[in-house]
Amino acid sequence: MAKQKVVLAYSGGLDTSVAIPWIKERYDAEVITLTAELGQGRDLEEIRQKALNTGAEKAIVMDGQEEFVERFVWPALRAGTIYEAQYPLATALARPLIAEYMAKVAVEEGAEYVAHGCTGKGNDQVRFDVSVAALAPHLKVIAPAREWGMSRDQEIEYAEKHGVPVPNTKANPYSVDENLWGRSIEAGLLEDPWNEPPEDVYFMTKSVVAAPDAPAYLEIEFVNGTPVAINGETLGGLAIVNHINSIAGEHGVGRIDHLENRLVGIKSREIYEAPAGVVLHDAHRALETLTLGKEQMRFKEIVGQQYADLVYNGLWFSKHREDLDAYVNSTQEFVSGTVRVKLHKGTCSVVGRKSPYALYDYGLATYDEADVYDHQASVGFIKVFGLPIRTEARRKAGL
Repeated sequence: MAKQKVVLAYSGGLDTSVAIPWIKERYDAEVITLTAELGQGRDLEEIRQKALNTGAEKAIVMDGQEEFVERFVWPALRAGTIYEAQYPLATALARPLIAEYMAKVAVEEGAEYVAHGCTGKGNDQVRFDVSVAALAPHLKVIAPAREWGMSRDQEIEYAEKHGVPVPNTKANPYSVDENLWGRSIEAGLLEDPWNEPPEDVYFMTKSVVAAPDAPAYLEIEFVNGTPVAINGETLGGLAIVNHINSIAGEHGVGRIDHLENRLVGIKSREIYEAPAGVVLHDAHRALETLTLGKEQMRFKEIVGQQYADLVYNGLWFSKHREDLDAYVNSTQEFVSGTVRVKLHKGTCSVVGRKSPYALYDYGLATYDEADVYDHQASVGFIKVFGLPIRTEARRKAGL
């Protein structure tokens, strides 16, 4: 009788490395690992070989970088997806694509199960479980890290016992997830929100002290809310993100220390690096202030919060997200133009913006001789606008 097959989302980190022998022991199943290349900056062939050496029957690597940018990053950027006004979601955006790949491989390999390395107190378990349920409801989910009840130290000991090499050690206990849109770091001394993050937790960004003294300037061109060029050079989405990550990271832009509210009901201290995310969200928002009306801007802020919660909570594959996309895409029809940003010592400042669809009119805004605003029209406007206040004041005064 053939063994059951399990498709494991495999990063090569502590949880997923330990999961291979654990699943084989616990479920007497063949493990097929699926590693999605989303810009982690790691040797994926080495990870594939590690999976095979650890006991996987098959190790699959899928390059999803371009797809990730076009299908997930850009829609989130257009929507203004910032979780709790701080974090331009990276990990949460990647999970639905990985879940999609898992479901695809499971169907192709005839597997009944998919598995992931998420713990029982994190958000990712929800993102994977719900996404898989939306895409292939017949698949069953195994989550070793929420089943086995091991602490991180116990996981490390288990790995050592089974000959599984892992990057985590008791001296380096951080849990890291990364992709081209950002990097998240937790655990270890970071769990005490009083502790300042040490420099060794950062990888994508330089410290303010080490950043160059001279600022760098980028001119980012958008078409319908999507970045298409940098400094006049037309580039693909992946190239744009990688280029900005490199330059902004060099100038220390993109560090975020966030005490956030997890979906599972606890507060968590997370350190993020998102150089391109911070720069592009700032630039996109600046262009919207130039091309969208007041009511559009204010309502879109609400939509952006909804979109961020939806992504964070693992509901990408929902009709609600599609409905929000329809509204967002409508708002982006005239969000085209160029934004100039200044990167300097950990800060990103918008220092210029222009658009053929700008609602800003110099003749109406200026105070010099080019002023075309009808100042006398303000008298009648103020009289009508202030009528309710004057009426209320007279009634209160008994007049």
